[in-house]
Amino acid sequence: MKQNFFQKLKEISLVDILHIALFLLALFPAWLYKKKRKHLWLICESRQEARDNGYWLYRYIREHERECDVVYAIDPKSKDYDKVASLGETVSYGTFKHWIFYLAAEANISSQKGGKPNAAVCYFLEVYGIRKNTRVFLQHGVIKDDLPFVHYEHAKFSLFVTSTQREYEYVRDYFNYPPGCVQLLGLCRFDNLHHAVTKTEQILVMPTWRGWISPPSNGRAEFEGMEEIKKSEYYRGWNDFLQDGRLHKLLQKENKRLIFYQHREMQKFRGLFSSTNERISIADSEDFDAQQLLMESAYMVTDYSSVAMDFAYMGKPLCYYQFDYEKFREHHYPEGYFSYRADGFGPVCDDEESLICELEHMIENPYGMEKVYQKRADAFFTLRDEENCKRNYDAICKLFNR
Repeated sequence: MKQNFFQKLKEISLVDILHIALFLLALFPAWLYKKKRKHLWLICESRQEARDNGYWLYRYIREHERECDVVYAIDPKSKDYDKVASLGETVSYGTFKHWIFYLAAEANISSQKGGKPNAAVCYFLEVYGIRKNTRVFLQHGVIKDDLPFVHYEHAKFSLFVTSTQREYEYVRDYFNYPPGCVQLLGLCRFDNLHHAVTKTEQILVMPTWRGWISPPSNGRAEFEGMEEIKKSEYYRGWNDFLQDGRLHKLLQKENKRLIFYQHREMQKFRGLFSSTNERISIADSEDFDAQQLLMESAYMVTDYSSVAMDFAYMGKPLCYYQFDYEKFREHHYPEGYFSYRADGFGPVCDDEESLICELEHMIENPYGMEKVYQKRADAFFTLRDEENCKRNYDAICKLFNR
């Protein structure tokens, strides 16, 4: 523990030091403010977003549980700000006022582990026991891999939301949380998936990020700058696919269009991918909502992303493109309980040729998921209703015996 502590100290930046000052200055005002708002709930996602489970829970509370005192933290410059502000009270993310609300809140609720006024400072306060508060992890996907950074010793959530029986059992048994902390409640955003309207011509390609290209705060990048990243297997694999003449002919022949949407952690490398084909769009998070793309699209290609779970939940056909599997397991996430080949919701492709073939097969047989994959999905998703937000809300209330 001491070694971890000193490792974390080395990562502190000047911005973090500023936030230590904000934290100290907010202590007394927060103590006074808590007397005024004893049951304040603070919800957020990342600084710029209101699109995930945090937003959908906030929306549910404002529409169905109006007596609940709840505030959403978001950057006022965010494109999502207006839709949140139209629902209820907000606080500017990372500000002094955000610190006051964070310290005064009865519950701090987020879909992101780092959903705090400052992730580094709050890590010290929470994990090392300086600040004992109630923290709810709504999650931003169905866990299938081992994620050491959200094990109890590195996060200490009061409530850890899971969405399927297998996920629940895995997190409960291996992430070291005290009894009752891990609960099977469902992702709040899944409620909205029941209202999906599919565009039959739209294919969504959504790979996840790579820790060795865009590392977390305690990691180191293998490549520096855009030109260096273009030497990576990740870039070559996806760029070759986007430029493949067979893909272009397939899109033209079947009258389809393809949207390529990188993970949030890779969006910072804007302009890395491009296409001159009018049927291919390189999307960014500024102009496209990931969940809306999932709901609209008829087919999906991904690699290891948990968004495949959302797609399978809706019963839509998908395939996995895993040209760098060994490196992903070694340098990104260790394997958990989920095997793509034994448990996945679509075929696994190791090379570009098999990917094009599988994509062609999906398009030419537009009847939803094949039976083998539909059967897996039916067995995997143990909660299939529009009660996810309600279950999450009720579970948080029970933390305070209400």
